Amino acid sequence: MAQQGGPARKARPRDRKVAQWSRDYVRLPGIPDEFIGADGQPRAVWSRYFDAFAALSTDEIERRFAAADRHLRDAGVTYRAPGDAVDRAWPLSHVPLLIGESEWQQIAAGIAQRATLLEGVLQDIYGDGRLIADGALPAAAIAGSADYLRPMVGVKPPGGRYLHFYAADIGRGPDGQWWVLGDRTQAPSGAGYALENRLVLSRAFNDLYKSMNVERVASFFEAFRDSLRATADRDEPRIGLLTPGRFSETYFEHATLARYLGFLLVEGDDLAVADDRLHIRTVAGLKRIDVLLRRVDANSLDPLELDASSQLGVAGLIDVIRKSGVVVANMPGSGVLEARSLLGFLPPLARRLLGEDLKMPHIATWWCGQTAAREEVLDRLDEFVIEGAYGQNVPGFSHHGPVLPGELPPVVRDHLRDAIAARGLDYVAQEQVRLSTTPVWDDGKLAPRPFVLRVFAAATEHGWAVMPGGFCRIADRLDSRAVSMGEGARAADVWVVADHAVAPSSLLPAVDSVRIRRITGVLPSRAADNLFWLGRYLERAEATLRLLRALSAPQRDPGKGPLHHAIEKIQRLLIAWGATSLGPRAQTAKIAADALQSPDEFGSALSLIRAAQRNASSLRERLSPDAWHVITQMEARLAVPVEGEEAVVQAAEVALQELASFSGLSNENMNRAAGWRFLRIGRRVERAVNTARFARQFSCDGATAEDLDVLLTLVDSQITYRSRYLLAPLLAPVRDLAVLDPYNPRSVAFQVEELNDHVASLPALHEGGLIERPQRLAVSTLAKLTAAEVETIDASWLFALEQDLLSLAEAVGSHYFPHGASAMRPEKLMGLA
Repeated sequence: MAQQGGPARKARPRDRKVAQWSRDYVRLPGIPDEFIGADGQPRAVWSRYFDAFAALSTDEIERRFAAADRHLRDAGVTYRAPGDAVDRAWPLSHVPLLIGESEWQQIAAGIAQRATLLEGVLQDIYGDGRLIADGALPAAAIAGSADYLRPMVGVKPPGGRYLHFYAADIGRGPDGQWWVLGDRTQAPSGAGYALENRLVLSRAFNDLYKSMNVERVASFFEAFRDSLRATADRDEPRIGLLTPGRFSETYFEHATLARYLGFLLVEGDDLAVADDRLHIRTVAGLKRIDVLLRRVDANSLDPLELDASSQLGVAGLIDVIRKSGVVVANMPGSGVLEARSLLGFLPPLARRLLGEDLKMPHIATWWCGQTAAREEVLDRLDEFVIEGAYGQNVPGFSHHGPVLPGELPPVVRDHLRDAIAARGLDYVAQEQVRLSTTPVWDDGKLAPRPFVLRVFAAATEHGWAVMPGGFCRIADRLDSRAVSMGEGARAADVWVVADHAVAPSSLLPAVDSVRIRRITGVLPSRAADNLFWLGRYLERAEATLRLLRALSAPQRDPGKGPLHHAIEKIQRLLIAWGATSLGPRAQTAKIAADALQSPDEFGSALSLIRAAQRNASSLRERLSPDAWHVITQMEARLAVPVEGEEAVVQAAEVALQELASFSGLSNENMNRAAGWRFLRIGRRVERAVNTARFARQFSCDGATAEDLDVLLTLVDSQITYRSRYLLAPLLAPVRDLAVLDPYNPRSVAFQVEELNDHVASLPALHEGGLIERPQRLAVSTLAKLTAAEVETIDASWLFALEQDLLSLAEAVGSHYFPHGASAMRPEKLMGLA
């Protein structure tokens, strides 16, 4: 590869390093490349980048790559490819895509113009319908799309516009100019991942990032957030981001955007319609929501008027939109513009609606619903790529993506020809275009790979703002014609490089423009439910881990720990808890291993941690990266099979330490608002129940010293007991310490005192000042423990205490959490705000 700078200059060490990295870098014939220009020389922006990059030593480069990967792993950045049942680690390319400032200005102008055009088309097809009436747009090109929503015809969009957020996939055409490959108007994805890519790479290469004068993206997100606020009809609107939930392929992105923009992350079950307004179900009743940024496809938004089988939307939402009760971005029905059938009509529509030609062309497209276009396609079928006119699939083909007729078997090709001739409106033909390439780092060298760049635009009061950067997807195969985040693909940050210093920016507003707050917004009922059960599952896992550790004590230290009859009690308890299905005759080591790691037993430590992880995954916008990291690492460690009793116990010890870490993080880092209280309520009620069960099992009449010793171990009170009593374990003091002692942080009484305080601090849902059922049960349970005497405690009393605690947990759940239709019971409708 020729080097920039001419032969007069002696090659520097940096130049030699770049030459070595790019020695095998070959620009593919006839295909534009970002690194190497048409003249065979590196583009100026890339020369500048690699000159600075080469200043780093090989070890330093690898260290920074590792730091970037570690951040992604620790932050839990994940995605799901179509068809995946589990999350994948985010595959970030360590080399960004670079675009010069002047070139980016041309891209931004083309994207802004296209967004303006598409907004005008939407206003017409859902409004006056002049384009169809005048023959500028065939009705079938619109009506054939499942995303054309007839219920939205004639509905004026609250907030005044259809499109609030737009994205376009672009790439370089054969002439080296940027072309539009596709429009994204339904619910454009990728901006959250672009933000995460930027955070990771700018930290790993902070000095390089600053020296390159990379345009910041924070101001774009700030403008978008402010524009959504401005569409509402009150000064401090409540904005929600509607997600399909944690099984969505891009749920992590939804949580990232909600956390970064300060929006409430909501699911369909979180929302309800009342008084022609949209409300969110919270632990304080229904609260009005003003703006909804949707990441759910429009057909799934309202089972009453759209897809009746959908469980992702809100019954009555379309009617609320008709009555201007909520602003929805983007408006339902905007996804119709993603139909490829429209592409061929956009150039003349631009001249009609904007009075100008498109600044950025798109791939030449023939919609086969028109006779002339269909005949041309059939005459030159092998020269085209065939796509579905209205969706991802080509009719008659099961796989996603384009079909190349020239590569099909003759029988299949003839079938496709007949299908186009019979029903051409379902097909479009596009010019065959190979994607342009960008460099990736591959085993210490640079290699070209095909890519697609997604560029984002947000509607603001000053026009369309285009994000300086974007979401770049890179294919692993050189012959790729399309890129999706599936097997072998990776993502890259996009650096728009200025020729001057770039002012820092952030989402932080001016101090004097912020109204001081000390409580973080409202808490959706679903989030409270997940926090409550997160606490319960973690506490159950801790109880199981303590049981199996006690079970293995004699084998680790002969002469200490429980005798045979106490071991049988532990085994029966593990069986009753669903931690193991192995009978009492099984070897202790096998029972312990089963209780630790069996994925098939619902009460095993692994299963309980996975249940906690599922709950935590629905709380990504509320948990710190450290808290999420603790849970994911715990699950990963427990999932690795271990052999031998010593290894089982060691794994249990590590898991207990990690649980303590999570408890410390929640205590020290979580705001003392309702969310923290529900997490604590879940842990306290579960610990109280478990401790009562331990006491009933090991401190009943006839309990031996070994039984009592086991109980002290299980409730982590050995040191406390020994510091108070210079005696072997005795029934009365052990019972008192485990059950009634309010000063022991592991006792039942201590848990119930804490529960009483937490429940009393929760919002009241009834009017009139009457004490509500959760608080009534907490008070009565505390009174029962306070008035009890250790001599009166027996198995039946402890069993009754367990039932009281379970009733309290049920009361909290039924009072504050969503339960389908019952979530609309009268007390939930009070206190609309």
